[in-house]
Amino acid sequence: MKEYMFVNQIEAFTEYLSTINEIDHQSKLNNIFVWIMNKYPNLEAKIAWNQPMFTDHGTFIIGFSVSKSHIAIAPEKAGIIHFSNEIRNAGYHQTSMLFKIKWSDEIDYSLLERIILYNITDKLNCNTFWR
Repeated sequence: MKEYMFVNQIEAFTEYLSTINEIDHQSKLNNIFVWIMNKYPNLEAKIAWNQPMFTDHGTFIIGFSVSKSHIAIAPEKAGIIHFSNEIRNAGYHQTSMLFKIKWSDEIDYSLLERIILYNITDKLNCNTFWR
C-alpha cells in the first residue's frame, strides 16, 4: 500500500517536472521531492497555483518553484523568519517569503528537514491552509 501511495505522490509532480528544460535541473528537483516523500510519507504531494507543494492535514507545509537560475523554496513567512540565520549561513538568498538555491549549489537536506519539521509541528493544530 505504501509503495502505491508513493507512486501516486510522485506522479503528482511528473507533468510539472516535464516543463523544466534542463534534465539535470529536473533531476535535482525530483531528488528533493523523492527525499521529502521518503522522509515524510504522511505529507501529501500536490500541485496548487501551478506549483508543487506538500501539505499535511490540509495545511501548507512547503512549496517549490523554479527559474532559470534557481529553485525557490517557500516555507511560509514564519519558516523564513525562524530559519533566517541558517538559510543565510547555508549561502542561500532569501526574501520575506522564500529562499533560493542556485542550480549549482548543494542542497542542505539537514536544513530542509528542520524547516519541514518546524512547519509540521508548528501547524499541527492549524485548520487553515495558510497560517
